[in-house]
Amino acid sequence: MREDPGMEREWVAEESIVVDAAPDAVYAAVSDPRRMPDWSPELFAVWVRGRGRPAGPGTSFTGFNRIGWRVWFTGARVTAAVPGETFAFRVSSFRMPVALWGYRIEDVGDGSGPARTRVTEYWQDLRRDNRGAGLVSLLGRVFTGVPAERRAEVNRAGMRATLERIKAAVEGPGVTAK
Repeated sequence: MREDPGMEREWVAEESIVVDAAPDAVYAAVSDPRRMPDWSPELFAVWVRGRGRPAGPGTSFTGFNRIGWRVWFTGARVTAAVPGETFAFRVSSFRMPVALWGYRIEDVGDGSGPARTRVTEYWQDLRRDNRGAGLVSLLGRVFTGVPAERRAEVNRAGMRATLERIKAAVEGPGVTAK
C-alpha cells in the first residue's frame, strides 16, 4: 500500500453509540480485558496478569492482534477505571509508547424510561515526541500493514464494529437495563 505524501496524519480518533443499557452494564462490558476479543475486529486474544481481579489502574495485559495474515502483540496497562464512567489503557510495543485507548460512558436517559447510555471509544496515537517514535511507527507498519497516516481511519472502522458488538451484547436477550 502506498502512502499519500499529501495525506495529513491524524493523532486522535473517536466514535460513539447510544445503547439501551445502564452505564454500569456498559462499563462491565468494556472494562474486562478478557472480553475485548468479543468486541474488537483486530484483537483475537488477551492474557491478563492477576487473574480473577477486576481490572483497575495498573492492571497489565497483553493483546494479540491480527489484520489478514499479519499477527502481532502489544502490552497494555490500565490507566483509568471509574465504574460507570471511564476505562482507559496505554499500549506499548517493545516498551515504547504506541497509543492510549479508552471508553467514556455517559448516562443519557431521561429517568422516565429505560436506561440509555452513550459509550465513546477513543484512541490517541502516542508515537510522537518520544524516543523511538519513528521506530515504533515503522514496526507498526511492518506488523499491521497499515501506514501511520491511515491508522486513524482504520481505527475508526474498528471502533464502529466494536461499538456495534458491545451494543448487541449489552442489549441482547437476557440482559436487563436498570
